[in-house]
Amino acid sequence: MTTPPLRSCLLLLGTALLVSLSGCGLGSGVVPPPSGTSPSATASTKPSSAPKAQLAWHSHHTNPYLPGDVLIADADNNRILLVTPGKRIVWQFPKAGQPSPLLDNDDVFFGPHFDEIITNQENNQVISIINFAQEKIVWNYGHAGVPGTAPGYLHTPDDAFLYDHAGNQVITVADIYNQRILFISRATHQIIKQYGQTRVYSNNPPATYAAPNGDFPAPNGGMLITSIGGNDAILVNKQGQVVWTVHFPSNLSPGNIPYPSDANFTPHGNIIVAFYNNPGAVLKISPQGKVLWEYHPSSGPGALNKPSLAMELPNGLVMLNDDHNDRVIIINPKTNQIVWQYGHTGVPGTAPGYLSDPDGIDLLPIGVTPGGNNPIGAQMWSYPGNGY
Repeated sequence: MTTPPLRSCLLLLGTALLVSLSGCGLGSGVVPPPSGTSPSATASTKPSSAPKAQLAWHSHHTNPYLPGDVLIADADNNRILLVTPGKRIVWQFPKAGQPSPLLDNDDVFFGPHFDEIITNQENNQVISIINFAQEKIVWNYGHAGVPGTAPGYLHTPDDAFLYDHAGNQVITVADIYNQRILFISRATHQIIKQYGQTRVYSNNPPATYAAPNGDFPAPNGGMLITSIGGNDAILVNKQGQVVWTVHFPSNLSPGNIPYPSDANFTPHGNIIVAFYNNPGAVLKISPQGKVLWEYHPSSGPGALNKPSLAMELPNGLVMLNDDHNDRVIIINPKTNQIVWQYGHTGVPGTAPGYLSDPDGIDLLPIGVTPGGNNPIGAQMWSYPGNGY
């Protein structure tokens, strides 16, 4: 999600006071929990009375903001972390102290059964699948460090997803500088379908696309494609036909060319998109083009610096990776306050609690044990029955 020439801004915040989160580089206070939540629920030292089944994997306490563990692509550290709502690292690849086989792992998403993780190494031109339990790469596509257009090559791959449809596994990826969306067979490494014309930069879907950097799943086998050059999101059906297009505002980051990044669906069928600008922004918009919420403070602790992916959680809060601020944050849209943060704002690092250019996130839902062969569920990016 961090491609050189584009990505845009968004959203409104005004001058909301952002209070820091302990150990997170914002300051020292704690933002009050959403209304109806006991303040004591935020204290990481207070044992939870909730049943074990209601806790995130390996988590010991409930959390009013984050309903599950968060998977983080810590891109400049060339590693992947799984962090609990209590900000404890419970899994990482590679293990601490070991050399990394990854380089610029830009996004990370769980596979449909939560037993594997797929990541695109954007500037290394490779897609990799990692077995969670074995902690090793089990599949690659692309040629490390060598961009290209021929079969087996990529040029700045973004948002790789793994689908399992009737036992046939397919990888989709936005191949940004090749101006295309690819569908790749895991078994044969063959391209089985393509949207757009290779190396033809033109905002004329479905024939051509202008720097597509998002290819998120949509209901009924469709796909939501983010076009950087078009400053819009395009819903296509399973046949690749355009269903509708939503154009984003262009005034969210004054002085910047809009750089929309990774538009995806909210649990209620609206669209949320980050703008990879400085200052950055986040926007929630309906399929009809009505702006529902925007966040784009120009300064202060709440200002964003090139955020590349925002997602609306089941509880209505918004989680995003604020790439160049070296943090993952959760915003309460009702108050425009940051209520949870992992990472120290603008301070890259490798120690626990630090990140360096985090460029992707995914949510591990409560009740799911990663590494097992879980049934396909409606997690954030996957709809039951979706696949190609």
